[in-house]
Amino acid sequence: MTKTASSALTHIGASGEANMVDVGEKAETVRVAVAEGTIRMLPETLALIREGNAKKGDVIGTARLAGIMAAKQTANLIPLCHPLMLTKVSVEIVEDPALPGLRVEATAKLTGRTGVEMEALTAVSVACLTIYDMAKAVDREMEIGGIRLVAKSGGRSGDYLRGENS
Repeated sequence: MTKTASSALTHIGASGEANMVDVGEKAETVRVAVAEGTIRMLPETLALIREGNAKKGDVIGTARLAGIMAAKQTANLIPLCHPLMLTKVSVEIVEDPALPGLRVEATAKLTGRTGVEMEALTAVSVACLTIYDMAKAVDREMEIGGIRLVAKSGGRSGDYLRGENS
């Protein structure tokens, strides 16, 4: 956790009830968030995915599309998230033999009154889950982890870069 964490939770009302933050008075700014995660697997599973031989088809292409679609549905999944008009969502999935497995990075962007951190995190999470779903027939030991915000820019709270704020 960062040492700069705010002492007030913005989604909790005075009586402790959950509420949606009013962003109506906030200025519209360009907001970008980047999140990452990994999925570890057997080297044989990674080879199967690399070679395009998974029974369910193109694992990386399908996971990329699932991540993009998930980012656009974040407000339907996370109760207090605002519905957003995203202007960009990208999901990059690269092989990492050192895991062994895949690294997933998502970027979400918009011009608006609230941030896109949850959209980037949702994209990474669903992309990893899709990889698991498509390869679980050959490797139920896969492990999803390391899902975290890497960077964000825009908005009243300013920029954040993992490692610089701790």
